[in-house]
Amino acid sequence: MNRTTSSYGIHAHLFSYVLLLLGLLGTATAHADSAIPSRDVVNLDPQVITRASGTNATLGGDGVVTIAWSRTDVPVTVDGLKLPPPAGLGSWAAFMPTVDGAMVMGDTVVFQDELDAAMDTAFAHGLQVTALHNHFFYSDPPVFFMHINGHGDPATLAEGVRAVWGAIRSVRALQPSPAQQFAGGVPVLGHLDAVTISRALGQPVKDIQGVLKVSIGRTSTMDGMAIGGTLGLTTWIAFVGSDGLAVADGDFIMYGRDVQAVLHALRSAGFHIVALHNHMIGEKPAVYFTHFWGKGPALDLARGFKSALEAQVVADTKD
Repeated sequence: MNRTTSSYGIHAHLFSYVLLLLGLLGTATAHADSAIPSRDVVNLDPQVITRASGTNATLGGDGVVTIAWSRTDVPVTVDGLKLPPPAGLGSWAAFMPTVDGAMVMGDTVVFQDELDAAMDTAFAHGLQVTALHNHFFYSDPPVFFMHINGHGDPATLAEGVRAVWGAIRSVRALQPSPAQQFAGGVPVLGHLDAVTISRALGQPVKDIQGVLKVSIGRTSTMDGMAIGGTLGLTTWIAFVGSDGLAVADGDFIMYGRDVQAVLHALRSAGFHIVALHNHMIGEKPAVYFTHFWGKGPALDLARGFKSALEAQVVADTKD
């Protein structure tokens, strides 16, 4: 056998080996692929969303189905200008298909006396509240925006959004113009029992010019450095008034995993949620803050706040 023939034979054997190896790999890959169940995303039917939400739905080119509600029922002026609803007074919800149903995200226009009903209804229908803030200064009446999120069956999610918007409409049907203050009396400055409040909260209480205040620090990191309560990472509550009728306002710091639990607990205790937002950018873990306001007997307010602290502890253990 000459050298050329020998070289050819070696190359032929190598080529055959490579083909065999590729064939085996292809077969293995095919078996592996066949073992993985199909996870195809099914497009959403806009008619399903229309029927479930009671609002005409539109299908976008990206497969997202959207519904909208323009708040034409309450005139709003901003900086002296009567604001047309298309300039930022529209509620909307967008539904995106997922492998297990759909995800909804949305922004809901709320006036101050509508928020409790809107938030409670969102919670009752399995939706999350992810932000509450203003978009304007010098608006009359003051207008806010509640952001929502949810995952699940598309029709069920749409029914939830419909219920939230319906709860808002019900508030306006009872009183066309937004209220100017929360229901209940206005507390008068008087005696607040610091010992009783401290015992109920399980925390030390400071008396600052007749205001009882409790602060609880949490931690995070930023730029590789530990940050804590002295840099603003605190939950706090302040009591003003008397033992019989007080106002309790404050700020609750939360990690993402416990936001919903804290909101649920505060609402169950009768506190009004007045803001939900972030204070920082780039911290790890990310922290969020909800501001609240409540009125009632001071001890009841303390116990309600304590229930939110306890709900947070439970949520923190569920990773």
